[in-house]
Amino acid sequence: MSAHALDRDLAALAASARAALVREIDASGAWAADPVWRQAFEAVPRHLFVPYYYVGVVGGYERRWGESPDPRARQEWVRGAYADAPLATRLRDGELVSSSSQPSLMAMMLAELRIRDGDRVLEIGAGTGYNAALLAHRLGDDRVTTVDLEPEITEAARRHLAAAGYHPVVVTGDGARGVPERAPFDRVIATCTLASVPTAWLGQCRPGARILSPLATGLIALTVRDAGHAEGRFLHTPVYFVPLRGADRHDEGSVEWGGVPRRARQDDLFRFLLALSRGSLQPREAYALWEREGRPSRERYGITVGADRQWAWLDDPEGPHTWPLR
Repeated sequence: MSAHALDRDLAALAASARAALVREIDASGAWAADPVWRQAFEAVPRHLFVPYYYVGVVGGYERRWGESPDPRARQEWVRGAYADAPLATRLRDGELVSSSSQPSLMAMMLAELRIRDGDRVLEIGAGTGYNAALLAHRLGDDRVTTVDLEPEITEAARRHLAAAGYHPVVVTGDGARGVPERAPFDRVIATCTLASVPTAWLGQCRPGARILSPLATGLIALTVRDAGHAEGRFLHTPVYFVPLRGADRHDEGSVEWGGVPRRARQDDLFRFLLALSRGSLQPREAYALWEREGRPSRERYGITVGADRQWAWLDDPEGPHTWPLR
């Protein structure tokens, strides 16, 4: 088979796999809040954003890439690129530092961002550039800014975006500081886990802006009142992202579990409370609260960000159950 014919077959396979992925996301209800996102996922070719990725195998990772000399390996790469699964895209000393998120989760987050035509969006964590391409398809290049700390990540994202025909603004810098020269923003979306909400974002947002970010294995949706205040609740969905680079990491091996039953230690909702109240509640205290309050789901928790402090809370930001965020 000629190289041209092989490329033609791969393009057909990619189109078929992308259509199947869209049907799968559609069936999951991920973009029910804003079905317009279906058009973006139909149009943006994910395989161009993951020219290689890693899959877990016994003893480590195996690399799949689109330039493999083996035609079957290239077909496997294309199919994997359109699986509804996260893809590890960068490793450092065996540790994951960047990935392409699960498409159905991306679809849900974009729908929950509640974008309106004409909005200006800041994305924290450029990754492969795929999410920025989806945003650019919906809003146009000039209304999308994406930032990442690592030059090699932003350089690769620019290449991927250009190959797919998109040219949003890609900035190399500390996402915690935002991108003031591109402000003001109507929406901010983070694709990395935070320990607290950078207050710099609030000052770069218009009043009424929406911030959506992973935090403590949950997804917080904040409404910005002004540069000194934002508040909101967690969505019901559990999420697990690579931490914002430079942020502290929680070593679960150091947790003292005394007095906490094994079933609670393994319960996702209890572990969410434990992560959210870290540094304020010991596991035994958190367990007592969790049981007393009826094992609350994520939607009962929220965060308030003020000019000089920010805190998490259960049910009421001024209620009895609040914890300072670092």
